[in-house]
Amino acid sequence: MDTNTGHLIGYARVSGDDQEAQLQLDALKEAGCNRVFTDKAGGKNTERPELTAVLDYVRPGDTLCVWKLDRFARSLIDLVNMVDALAVRGVGFKVLTGALASIDPNTPDGRLMLQVVGAMAEFERSLIQERTRAGLDAAKAQGRTGGRPAVMDADKLAAAKARRAKGESVTAVAKAVGVSRATLYRALADTE
Repeated sequence: MDTNTGHLIGYARVSGDDQEAQLQLDALKEAGCNRVFTDKAGGKNTERPELTAVLDYVRPGDTLCVWKLDRFARSLIDLVNMVDALAVRGVGFKVLTGALASIDPNTPDGRLMLQVVGAMAEFERSLIQERTRAGLDAAKAQGRTGGRPAVMDADKLAAAKARRAKGESVTAVAKAVGVSRATLYRALADTE
């Protein structure tokens, strides 16, 4: 697909670092982006409303331009899916720096590279799932189950019930058996 027939539209994702934000915005403007959509997200904030907006905004013949791949996609599978969705709509994709910067995913060679990278990511994901399943099965065979160990064992529960039967407060009982009030309430509710 010829990326020169439409508009070059930029997408940037920045955290709190103003220097990085300006670097991305300058690079996208210099590349010729008519418009730049910018998400400000970092840490636990995974909301990217401007990514959704730019994906809605681009039209056939346009090219979506990003500074680096890690600013666009959170995983290789995510990258392949989004670039495929853009290609189906007739929208090009361009990376300015880093991995795939010298590869045009809008050409047959570039598509092949993107598909190879995506296939490797999918393979890695399936290997991780397989290893996790095998580890859980091995642990189960040895009588271990996942998760945190129970805080309330049978002895603590019996002591707690006996103290409650004598009229002690939940706070006093919880302190005596060494658990939180919430844990005590749950344990007592589970036995009723």
